[in-house]
Amino acid sequence: MIELLRTNDLVLLSRVEMILAEAGVRVIIADQHMSALEGSLPFLPRRVLVMPQAALRARRALEDAGLADELRDG
Repeated sequence: MIELLRTNDLVLLSRVEMILAEAGVRVIIADQHMSALEGSLPFLPRRVLVMPQAALRARRALEDAGLADELRDG
């Protein structure tokens, strides 16, 4: 799995999931249960993961949506 971004911003997560769903990219949100248990503390951000073969398409979709600054390098 390729990590695209990390955040505790639930609005951003929802937006990212919607954008990627529209682009036909399957997303896994990792650590959402741990983060929720700990009250969304900054040291436990949720991670947006995609399959390696979908990473380029996912990055382009998020960049086109104006979210390039949110993406992790790599």
